[in-house]
Amino acid sequence: MTAMVTIHYDQERHRVPAGRTLLAALEAVGMVFVRGVGCRGGVCGACTILYRLGQETDLRVGLLCQEVVAEGMEILPLPWFPQRKARHDMTLDSGESPDFRVINLYPEVTRCIMCGECSRVCPVELDVMGYVGMIKRGDLKGAARESFTCIQCQACAMRCPARIPQPNAALAARRYHGLHQVRRADHLAGAVARAASEKMKLTFRRLRRMSAEELRMLYQRREVEPADAPPGTWLPQDESLL
Repeated sequence: MTAMVTIHYDQERHRVPAGRTLLAALEAVGMVFVRGVGCRGGVCGACTILYRLGQETDLRVGLLCQEVVAEGMEILPLPWFPQRKARHDMTLDSGESPDFRVINLYPEVTRCIMCGECSRVCPVELDVMGYVGMIKRGDLKGAARESFTCIQCQACAMRCPARIPQPNAALAARRYHGLHQVRRADHLAGAVARAASEKMKLTFRRLRRMSAEELRMLYQRREVEPADAPPGTWLPQDESLL
């Protein structure tokens, strides 16, 4: 027989199968998730939860699709948190630097008291306090690198005593760094030019004339890059779309 454990989800008691993720276990006993669930792979941050284990005093943060059930877990779903979002259009005023614009958009980062709570609760173990410090110092490159795998779960913003919207500030840092500080790749410009060429226009016209079944068959017969191919070495035999 399957071992069962007792958990409390959103103040309701459930007996669920042991050894599964919270998402899989709750669905196994009939719960249907309409909101608060996304990729199911730990990437989107839609299923953020707060939980405690048994009699522990620590409040933990995790993802419904990643945390494994444990006896006595008390779980509260947190699909959304109202953090401030500054409006911006990616332009810079005359003489303005990208790092100054990000600080101007999110001056809250200067209030960081370096308590480390944001880094402690991050479910993907980012150094949130570290990249906030980089934004304060004007190091958008470092902030973009350190925050790149942020899943926008908003747990850090929820726990921050200085009320810093860390995910949104990091997103602005990545955007302004990418647009204003990173050199445009030559091969990307070439790809854009090829996409606008007459050859590609003819190809897209042919695809638009296909039926849904023809497109499905074309997709199923497509050449797939081998998983063990070294990066940048594989090319398909059919080079009509290159």
